[in-house]
Amino acid sequence: MNIKEYMNDLGVKARKAGREISRAESGKKNLALLKIAEVIERSTAILIAENAKDLETGKSNGLDAAMLDRLALSPKSINAMVEGLKQVAALPDPVGEITDLSYRPSGIQVGQMRVPLGVIGIIYESRPNVTVDAAALCLKSGNACILRGGSESIHSNQAIASCISKGLSEAGLPIEAVQIVATADRAAVGELITMNQHVDVIVPRGGKSLIERISKDATIPVIKHLDGICHVYIDDNADLDKAVTIAVNAKTHRYGVCNAMETLLVAESIAGLVLPLLAEQYLEKGVELRGCPKTCSLIPACIRATEEDWQTEYLAPILSIKIVNGLDEAIEHINHYGSLHTDAIVTEDYTKARRFLREVDSSSVMVNASTRFADGFEYGLGAEIGISTDKLHARGPVGLKGLTSLKYIVLGDGHIRQ
Repeated sequence: MNIKEYMNDLGVKARKAGREISRAESGKKNLALLKIAEVIERSTAILIAENAKDLETGKSNGLDAAMLDRLALSPKSINAMVEGLKQVAALPDPVGEITDLSYRPSGIQVGQMRVPLGVIGIIYESRPNVTVDAAALCLKSGNACILRGGSESIHSNQAIASCISKGLSEAGLPIEAVQIVATADRAAVGELITMNQHVDVIVPRGGKSLIERISKDATIPVIKHLDGICHVYIDDNADLDKAVTIAVNAKTHRYGVCNAMETLLVAESIAGLVLPLLAEQYLEKGVELRGCPKTCSLIPACIRATEEDWQTEYLAPILSIKIVNGLDEAIEHINHYGSLHTDAIVTEDYTKARRFLREVDSSSVMVNASTRFADGFEYGLGAEIGISTDKLHARGPVGLKGLTSLKYIVLGDGHIRQ
């Protein structure tokens, strides 16, 4: 296979399909999403069988537990894909929406119209569900997409690609609107991120090394986040039952995900009450605890944390814990060591909650809720194409509106400029 020619062919087809998708009516796009959902639902056994091949290869190649967890498909996760497709179909279509239309002194009307970005290249590792999420959001927002999954999920992704193609065909839309790169050759990534004539935006989803490489080498705009160093701060005005429940969930619900808590901050005045309760549950679940000297004095099993621990995304059953003197130190720590992803405070003090929301500079900031909610599905976006910690264009979970742009429109009736 000539990779350059192959990728260029995908780009040409995507650009052509993108023009058709951009003008497709909402009803037709929704029909395509529902048809894809139907095909996936009736293909559950096939998808699980193909996924089993990837899991077996992954185990043979020494993939760690977190990676295998992200790779695995189950009837439950496939049902979540189907539900996500249905949710996206039910969402309002942002394409063509006109806002801020107003008359100018000259008599013209000026406003803004929401339009698709065009062709979106998405590069991701392990998680096969990303294939469905990305296809759904790109279709609904009027974009074509080229998807390049990791070599570790090649069988799963090709099986899902077949379902998507069937659904598009049954709905009467071009199957080239969603194309999945069929080669695991890394040269395909290098081509995709430099095809300026065919691709408008790149979205990388995966480990830090992948995203750093894409950000460095791409000649196309990139929507990204590098790390998910998420914090929960338990304030001295926290409800301890809420605090324990939230802090345990934020860390242990799933380990290998970017919205899992990696550092727990606790106000000094209540540390002696809450940390022993938390330590008991964490240790029962096999979580390794690394803490500041004060934390280690309260939790005998705790290992002394290093400077590196405060800036590490573990994606594993490891948790850093620091006792702070109050809200100011907690905010300072988060803004210094955080990755602008997701941070939460547990408190019953309204004023402190408002300060935390205002002063923590992250893409998602929460009060009395687990960081695990930082997800497009949970936010009501139907799905997400990724999390953005950038401050331009899209921020936080990227849903339909994050995959569109705005253009100015002007309405006149023979008006000329005097």
